[in-house]
Amino acid sequence: MYQPLVLVPGLRCDGFLYQPVITRLGDDIAPAIADVSLDDSIAGMARRILAAAPPRFALAGLSMGGYVVLEIVRQAPERVTHLALLDTNARPDSDERKQARLAEMDLVRQGKSALVSRMALPGLLAPAHLDGPVADQVHDMAMRVGTDTYLRQQTAIMARIDSRPFLKDIAVPTLVGVGAEDRLIPLPLSEEMAECIPGAVLVVFPDAGHVPTLENPGAVADAMNAWLKR
Repeated sequence: MYQPLVLVPGLRCDGFLYQPVITRLGDDIAPAIADVSLDDSIAGMARRILAAAPPRFALAGLSMGGYVVLEIVRQAPERVTHLALLDTNARPDSDERKQARLAEMDLVRQGKSALVSRMALPGLLAPAHLDGPVADQVHDMAMRVGTDTYLRQQTAIMARIDSRPFLKDIAVPTLVGVGAEDRLIPLPLSEEMAECIPGAVLVVFPDAGHVPTLENPGAVADAMNAWLKR
């Protein structure tokens, strides 16, 4: 019997974000990529995913995808069997981060989408991956996702709620994973979530920044295979 697994991409990401991990998952796992391209709120993304998902499923999200999966668990906790929070955090955006997002959105509206993508790479990737194929893969995803979706996603991210009060109520096997060199959402924010979620397991992925599914997919897949057996 196959175990459904819904994978939620992050900002400016598509299904390629998870492909190197999917190929390393157990044969009994049935992965599906969620659509987060059409809504401008985290709650709207969650409702759309729930409408398309199986009755019961494991759930994983990276970065923005983590905000969405927390909302899915809030909306329909009875449908989620396992939860994975990868390179994400439970806090709302700070005013400083919102201002940075708004500045990036203005540049994208001016037709500088590729520039914004390239400028973001040093904050997304471990230094060892900045000049290699992973950087090109992350940039290519951003270009495929496109301007309109990017603007909707940033709007959703800025308006997200504080999920910290809800973490203590999560009652399914939970993996909290983070790249060891993630500078965008550093380790203490993952530690905070793992400490608040009953029974959560924290895994730090070596040789990876904010995108460990592409930077170190073997380590991510090992952690996910173990998590799905819990």
